[in-house]
Amino acid sequence: MLNHKSILITGGTGSFGRKFVETIFNQYPNIKRLVVYSRDELKQFEMAQTYSDTKYPQIRYFIGDVRDGERLKRACEGIDVIIHAAALKQVPTAELNPDECIKTNIGGAQNVINAAISQNIKIVVALSTDKAAAPINLYGATKLCSDKLFIAAHNVKGARDLRFSVVRYGNVMGSRGSVIPFFMKKKGEGMIPVTHKEMTRFNISLEEGVEMVLWVIENALGKEIFVPKIPSYKIETVAKAIAPEAKIEYIGIRPGEKLHEEMITESDSYNTIEFDRYYAILPSDIDKEMYIKHFHAREVPQGFRYNSGTNSQWETIESMREKIVKYVDKNFSV
Repeated sequence: MLNHKSILITGGTGSFGRKFVETIFNQYPNIKRLVVYSRDELKQFEMAQTYSDTKYPQIRYFIGDVRDGERLKRACEGIDVIIHAAALKQVPTAELNPDECIKTNIGGAQNVINAAISQNIKIVVALSTDKAAAPINLYGATKLCSDKLFIAAHNVKGARDLRFSVVRYGNVMGSRGSVIPFFMKKKGEGMIPVTHKEMTRFNISLEEGVEMVLWVIENALGKEIFVPKIPSYKIETVAKAIAPEAKIEYIGIRPGEKLHEEMITESDSYNTIEFDRYYAILPSDIDKEMYIKHFHAREVPQGFRYNSGTNSQWETIESMREKIVKYVDKNFSV
């Protein structure tokens, strides 16, 4: 699928980017070129200690910000596929610095679209978040705008052979700034701060996220927002899995946080189909039957909602420990 192709990933030195690069070189050794586009020279230097251009001659490190449209266009010359993973994603930080979040998450998305159209890219897959569904915080609102921009980009691509799709999923296990590494650091202090006893989140591993993006590259028609069928967990369950002897202190929900996350709203249900491992939210102006036939899918019931608090799949303390060992830290033990 990707052998002899050229790929660019924005935010390529982040948690997802590093796992994506690892997976690409393992599964597609004959890839033509893999461009890591990011703005942090130190992270690129550190990443190059593992993925050097000597050992991996296909890799290129390109310093640049998605806010810089001209720089992004230059980086996209000769590229077949763009994975857009760059974002400002810390909810409290976005609440305090809304303008900066808007410039990166919305302006940056439009720059990716412009670069894709001008450089004759074939496939664009943008990473989204559960916080983009019925958003109550600025981060979620900017990602919802980003999602809308990528879907609407089909209206301005003309006759180009170019597909834009979005991948929306929940909390990624072990990613920087996420709850699992935070709790693991707190484990030795004897106290774990938990926002609310009933707070829930969706759970996905980096490996599953990368696998989903690769599936979308191969199978998407364009204009879809793909949502994986994944389990939920209570934040309290994660705390007990990591530090069963520690005291839990409930500190209250932070500004911009929800008690439960939602990836498909009731309003989305009228344009949502489901199949195998995924849902796909479709725009209302397309031939839904064509998508149903292509994905061997079916429509979800009207009024359906995909909410982390009412999910049918749940992580237990035991399953969380198993996944922490498998995906986050092989040496983890309670």
